[in-house]
Parts: sequence; structure tokens; C-alpha cells
Amino acid sequence: MREVKQPGPPNPERIQWVEVRGRGFAFTLEAGIPLLEAGRRAFAAKGFAGGALNIRGGALGPFAYVMPALSKTGENAAFYSETFRPEGQVWLKHATMTFGERDGAPFFHCHGMWLEAHGRVNGGHILPEETIVAESFEVEAFGINGAVFKAEPDPETNFKLFGPVPSEAKGVDAITRAFALRLRPNQDFAGSLEAFCRAHGITAARIRGGVGSTIGARFADGRVVEPFATELTVTSGSIGPAADGTLEAQLDVALVDYTGGLAEGRLVRGDNPILMTMELVLEAVG
Repeated sequence: MREVKQPGPPNPERIQWVEVRGRGFAFTLEAGIPLLEAGRRAFAAKGFAGGALNIRGGALGPFAYVMPALSKTGENAAFYSETFRPEGQVWLKHATMTFGERDGAPFFHCHGMWLEAHGRVNGGHILPEETIVAESFEVEAFGINGAVFKAEPDPETNFKLFGPVPSEAKGVDAITRAFALRLRPNQDFAGSLEAFCRAHGITAARIRGGVGSTIGARFADGRVVEPFATELTVTSGSIGPAADGTLEAQLDVALVDYTGGLAEGRLVRGDNPILMTMELVLEAVG
């Protein structure tokens, strides 16, 4: 399997995880305010400090983003591009947000794919501080109780990355068994999830939010993304029994690579290693 050497030593805990209770809900992002604040208000109104948010449609503007890029210093295995600010509004096709905290304040990590005003489809990492909700629109979310995604220094990748850490459970309406996860680099996406579910007695699960990167991509229909640095959003994901009784992860994604190439589809199992991180909210349904 493909592998990219990271600047720091591998953490022996290859999956960072916390078992939580969660609940799905829908809400409307308010127009005219920053996307970060709109998300914070919605989670707070339901009593949650964080979770995952899935967007299918909706307009943003002003809008700012970065793409994956090669590292210029060697201090990281890959890095970010300059900041892009397209003119006018953009219309989201897919986007997934992990909502948590950084430096003691609300923060999000969001990857997506969108249509820009001049007709170009693009994708990347949406910047929370510089992106405004242009028109009110409804989204789906999943709040977690008992953990928070917190941005902390990660010696392995030399980035400050979101990972789940335990937090005091609140008296909110959240009864579904769920897990907040972070998959570390150089392990297969599907294989890691399947092994995690087996280890925790999960026979079926849904991915309620997934944001991260893979080393290129290999799709089930044979398509290949060769550029090694990507940013992806999980558009749909589940883990359940295959015909032979083993667990099988089905992972549909949308991604952009560091050359600007876009791809969508179902990832093949066993050949899609994580590049930097993969943040996930997993709802156990069996």
C-alpha cells in the first residue's frame, strides 16, 4: 500500500477515538453571518458543543478557501496553497464540516466541492474566518455529547489537527451510540474502519461526518488519482455485513488533489491510505 513519510514519529495509537452519545437534527444556517458563527449557533441551540455537519447545496459569499499543495520547506509531508477568494457567490455541491474548538474558541474543519460564479467547479478547504452565509439554507447535522473535536499539535504530521477528546457529558437529548474518531496517516481508510467496528462490537454503522485526506485515490470503478495530496469530504458512508458475513465499508467521497484535479465516487477497499488525517463521526446502528 502507498505510504508517505511524515516528519515526526508515528503515534502508536493509530485511531484516536471517544465513545459518545449523539443525535441527528436539521437546522437553517442564517444568512449574513460568518459560516463559523452560523454553525456555532445551531449546535448551541441544541445543547451541543460540536459534531458534524453535512451540506448539500446553499450559497456562500464572500468565500475563501485553500487547496492541498506541496510543502516548500520540508517541515510537512504536504501543505496548503495560497488563499483563493472567488468573486461573487459560490454554490455548494457537497461539503462536510467537523465542528469543535481551537485555542479555546469554536472552530471548524470543512472540505467541500462547489460551483463558482463563472461556472467552474472547484474544491478544497473552506476557511472559517472569511466565509459568509450568503442566503439562508437548511443542512443536516449530528451533535455529539461526551467528547469534543479539539485542535492540538500533532508531532507526527507537524500540524495542529482536530482529534476527539473526552468532555463532560451534558443533559441533552442524545441517546444514539456513536464514536468520534481520528484516523492517523498511512493506514487504509476502509480497513481501519472495519477493524475498529469489529473491535467494538459494531455490526452496522453510518458515517455522519467525514473530513480528511488520502494518498491519491483508487476508486471501485478503476479510476485512479495519482497526485498524492488530496482533500476530501465523505459524501456517504456505511459499514455493514458483506455477502460472506465480514464487515465491509462503503465510502463515497468527493475530493480535490494538489494539481486542482477533482474526483467523485466510491473508494476501493484496501488501497486508500490516509495522508494526514481523517476525522469521522460514526453512528452505530447495529
